[in-house]
Amino acid sequence: MKGGAHVPRGTRLPFVFVILICTTILMCGWEKTPFLTAILKPPSQLFGLSPDVLVGSPVISVPSEQQIQMHNDQFTFPINETGEKHRAQAVDVTMRLDFPKDMKASNEGTFLSRGGESSDLLEERVSVAVPAPAVETTSRVSMKDNRNLTNQAKEQTCNYARGKWVADDHQPLYSGSGCKKWLSGMWACRMTQRTEFAYEKFRWLPHDCEMEEFEGSKFLKRMQDKTLAFIGDSLARQQFQSLMCMITGGEERPEVMNVGWEFGLVKARGALRPDGWAYRFPNTNTTVLFYWSACLCDLVPLNMSDPTAKVAMHLDQAPAFLRRYLNKFDVLVLNTGHHWNRGKLNANRWVMHLGGMPNTDPKLVDIGRAKNFTIHNIVKWVDYQLSKHPNLKAFYRSISPRHFFNGDWNTGGTCDSSNPLSKGKEVLQDESKDPAPASAVKGTNVKFLDITALSELRDEAHISRYTIRPTPGKEDCLHWCLPGIPDTWNEILFAQL
Repeated sequence: MKGGAHVPRGTRLPFVFVILICTTILMCGWEKTPFLTAILKPPSQLFGLSPDVLVGSPVISVPSEQQIQMHNDQFTFPINETGEKHRAQAVDVTMRLDFPKDMKASNEGTFLSRGGESSDLLEERVSVAVPAPAVETTSRVSMKDNRNLTNQAKEQTCNYARGKWVADDHQPLYSGSGCKKWLSGMWACRMTQRTEFAYEKFRWLPHDCEMEEFEGSKFLKRMQDKTLAFIGDSLARQQFQSLMCMITGGEERPEVMNVGWEFGLVKARGALRPDGWAYRFPNTNTTVLFYWSACLCDLVPLNMSDPTAKVAMHLDQAPAFLRRYLNKFDVLVLNTGHHWNRGKLNANRWVMHLGGMPNTDPKLVDIGRAKNFTIHNIVKWVDYQLSKHPNLKAFYRSISPRHFFNGDWNTGGTCDSSNPLSKGKEVLQDESKDPAPASAVKGTNVKFLDITALSELRDEAHISRYTIRPTPGKEDCLHWCLPGIPDTWNEILFAQL
């Protein structure tokens, strides 16, 4: 027999039972006993597990819709406490683009096909990043990220069309008599017989946000290595010339290069002028151009050998110039409106076509409906192209108002008021006064440059009877004196770049 204390075998079993019973009582009373709760951690923290795991339900944290911010097909996910973004995995998602009735998009710029009564849906397979499942991914956004989200929200909610005109002695941004290099003489009212220029001394002040002041150097820096294209009618040409004067301050700037030839903008034999202009600022490699497309649809002569032949006006096709050079643009500004009348169509020998054939749709015989149809389709086509050109930012500018009183342009209508803001100074409504494009851009990534209501208050700022070659009984109550209202359009545009 070995030495040492000998514990009888039978006495060990009660001792083990005593320990188990005490442990059970301790665990049951842990959460309910204030004394124990005060001095000990709860079970979940003691064992380093989440309460959800303790009850046997693994938790997968998925960001909510509000946490996932989508912009131009790029997704930003919440940031965790270590500052790292959640890992993401790519999955196939079907993106549905709802086009107007009987319309399909194509790369060639045709975005309508004759078909049945139901809307065509275009489906495109895209790869979208979504967060991979993760356990206990409690996300936290830093104060800096909160500020960024707030700024993004302000930009999204800012309605530059709501505001008021205020007097400003620092206006205009350039000299109407000095900007001879970029400004057509017929629009430079300082070079005409006009003697009153109070209309120049106002600026637009939005209600909902602070609009950044325009500076030519700031614009060029922001648009470095980029191209801005205005495509539209003569009002788009005014906006183009306005911007050139604003960038240069109305100065000559001999270093600015004419690069119209790069875009086929050269004067054809026998033509009064080219179809547009393009200028480049070499220090920042910034290009600004204008292309004349009064109807924003493709125009094709029916007989190329006959200059008097009629011209097919393809309502369902984007202009050939836009289709050809879209990949070179970084900012695109479109407009149409004032050429959609029977007189203009007859004078230009335009014949409406649909699906490559003369239009037989009775609904589109009405020119107003044809115009709205074309606006909706060009916006949808551009919106479709944005997925292929993620760096492109596109705008549609609303119509510029006319101010003919006591008649029209050819029946003695006038606009010879010299009293600024006689129609009021403030725009309060949220809805646009140009509903067709406002409806067209809704739900797309094409931004709306709504200038109609704010321009409607400025009937005194038209060229009126102060033209280079005055015609008795005819006044220009469509185009604006420059400097003038189109400068404000460009200030609003600049604020959104």
